[in-house]
Amino acid sequence: MNWERLQEMLFSGEGERVEFKTKIDPRAIGQSICAYLNSGGGIIVVGVGRNQEISGVPQGREIRQLERTIVEALSPAASVFFRERNLEDKPVWIIEVPEGMDMPYSFREEIFIREESGNRHADVDTIRDMIVRSQVEPERWERRRSDATAEKELDVEEIRRTLRDSALAHHITSRLSDTKSPVEALEKLGLIRYGCLTNAGYLLFATNPAPRLPQARVRAAWYSGGRSDTGCQDCKRFEGPLVQVLEQTFSFIRRNTPSRSPLTLSTHQGRDEQSLYPPEALREALVNAFVHRDYSDFSGAIAVDIYPGRMEIRNSGQLPDGVTPESLAKGNISILRNPDIARILYMRGMMAKQRHGCAVISNACNKYGLKSPIWHSDARSGVTLTLFAPEVTPEVSVISTPAVTPRVTPEVITILKALDSELTRRELQEKIGLKDAEHFRLHYLIPSLQSGFVEMTIPDKPNSRLQRYRRTALGKKQIKGGKR
Repeated sequence: MNWERLQEMLFSGEGERVEFKTKIDPRAIGQSICAYLNSGGGIIVVGVGRNQEISGVPQGREIRQLERTIVEALSPAASVFFRERNLEDKPVWIIEVPEGMDMPYSFREEIFIREESGNRHADVDTIRDMIVRSQVEPERWERRRSDATAEKELDVEEIRRTLRDSALAHHITSRLSDTKSPVEALEKLGLIRYGCLTNAGYLLFATNPAPRLPQARVRAAWYSGGRSDTGCQDCKRFEGPLVQVLEQTFSFIRRNTPSRSPLTLSTHQGRDEQSLYPPEALREALVNAFVHRDYSDFSGAIAVDIYPGRMEIRNSGQLPDGVTPESLAKGNISILRNPDIARILYMRGMMAKQRHGCAVISNACNKYGLKSPIWHSDARSGVTLTLFAPEVTPEVSVISTPAVTPRVTPEVITILKALDSELTRRELQEKIGLKDAEHFRLHYLIPSLQSGFVEMTIPDKPNSRLQRYRRTALGKKQIKGGKR
């Protein structure tokens, strides 16, 4: 949540969508979260009194423990976002609750709704109305059952990575901590229902969902000039489990956007390089596209187009009713179109700020001195986010692409020395002498690919069993230069 939005909340005081709590009371907080899930969403700030006095939360209290306690007691499972911020040098906890998509929700087997600025137990008629509406409304696309066979098409390692990342980000619950198999984990996450993968489960954890779901693909292109075949210098299509595709897309953007060098007084050379676009804005923009796109539209994939002066990130589906391009940057709570997918990205530590992702994008661009981003929505092309590059001036000059000035870490050098021929991932890992596959992936392989020193032999099919890795021309140059 951005600082301006938080100040506005504190000034306006409590209301139907905002609640302050002085004490850490899991029971009271859980009831309010349940009420907001059933009543259109809201925000809870813990450590602020009703008179807007900032008391803070006691030092040493763990926000993740509160999160686990409450999430365990909610039924059905819901995406709720817990974050810690400092106000007047005092820690406060901000809990952001989106509108629930699976009403009615209960907390400790009790159902609450929001009424004016308080909570109350839902009466029988209200509960009946919520159940009837949920039965009449069409089941959202991500919850529909896929035709895939879970045992045959799952990427088991991707599920294990999710559980490991969740544990590291402290988002894992006791319901997952004692799972005995990957299939059981997906059942507890609601991604396998009645023995079948849901569409969300298939997108997230199938080895390659693209043949069944072509809308799962991402197309990325870098143009040296206008949009034309002759101007396209690099074009890739990414397929695979959703998170892997997201990471590959981010790597493509970083590889194909030049760095900029503002004049400074901090170095003798007078230059201090930084990426052309703020990395935080890029991450938020991509996560936003993956979480909010309309996957029921089979006609289009997420598209990323990089031009000399701007970048466009496009996903299918129009903005929800009541949301306009002008309101996106203000940080208002949005409706999660795909809450099951959002929950997995949150568990993996990718959505800590996604409730106000559009505000994060705008603020990051403003701090970078860039023109404010623009959102555009129409029925034909979907939602397009345009990020603008800085103007080339005497104070800021675009100096090179990341492929010319990549970051060379000891791990990348180790990879380059080992790649004296085309090797599979396992062969490369064994040659380096590493036993932990995830450590190898995060600290060796991905940075090597991102730097442009290493490439896949089959880039259009990153999960192919025939996939191998080799040095690029830049990687060979690096090794040759290092031997001198």
